[in-house]
Amino acid sequence: MQFQGTKDYVATDDLKVAVNAAVTLERPLLVKGEPGTGKTELAKQVADALGLRIIEWNVKSTTRAQQGLYEYDAVSRLRDSQLGDERVHDVRNYIKKGKLWEAFEADEKVVLLIDEIDKADIEFPNDLLQELDKMEFHVYETGETIRAKQRPIMIITSNNEKELPDAFLRRCFFHYIQFPDAETMRKIVEVHHPGIKESLLTTALTQFYEIRDTAGLKKKPSTSEVIDWLKLLLAEDLTPEDLARDGADALPKLHGALLKNEQDVHLFERLAFMARGRR
Repeated sequence: MQFQGTKDYVATDDLKVAVNAAVTLERPLLVKGEPGTGKTELAKQVADALGLRIIEWNVKSTTRAQQGLYEYDAVSRLRDSQLGDERVHDVRNYIKKGKLWEAFEADEKVVLLIDEIDKADIEFPNDLLQELDKMEFHVYETGETIRAKQRPIMIITSNNEKELPDAFLRRCFFHYIQFPDAETMRKIVEVHHPGIKESLLTTALTQFYEIRDTAGLKKKPSTSEVIDWLKLLLAEDLTPEDLARDGADALPKLHGALLKNEQDVHLFERLAFMARGRR
């Protein structure tokens, strides 16, 4: 199984190497990078390229590792026992399988995405160490052990909101997705907006990278945001001349697609005010 990217996803050479190394080592691929750099989409494209089913576990701040294995609904069982329901005699009726269980019991190899693992409590990764190592877990209510029929390709994403434990990191193959340079970004844009005029693309990307490099910016616009911005520019049929900014108008056209908080909008407004003052 070799991942070479897809027509819908521009994968750099080092990213391809990382994916294929993780597959060969049968270790989870831990992918970090700025939000909007395609970490989640990578898992979907790997599944598509290799012809595999994808199982997605989207982690939230309240997510516990146990939920990925299974959950036992003792409250429902107690209620049913009070009502005389025959279902109470089989505890399996009250066990809800988690995403890891689903991946482990699959007859075919699957891609398991654990998305934004750093959102959860710091103990969350530690609680998965045995499952990552042995590819099995014990169900205490039934006394059975669930073992992976086929070791899944695991892709774990992180936005680097908190440090992950060393014991967890040792079990992963790590890759950091660098923010695309201008040449790579052109290839990405071509996937989403094929045939875009060269002059508009050049002007827009020049302005985009200037915005990202602006000192004091709280949130730099990401790849997904420049794709949305270009979609708006095309919808409005704007020309490179329409994008021109001077000191009196430092905010980019349709800036709401790029600047996502009031501090950054005020920053560009201050830059415009300072430029007018120098005139």
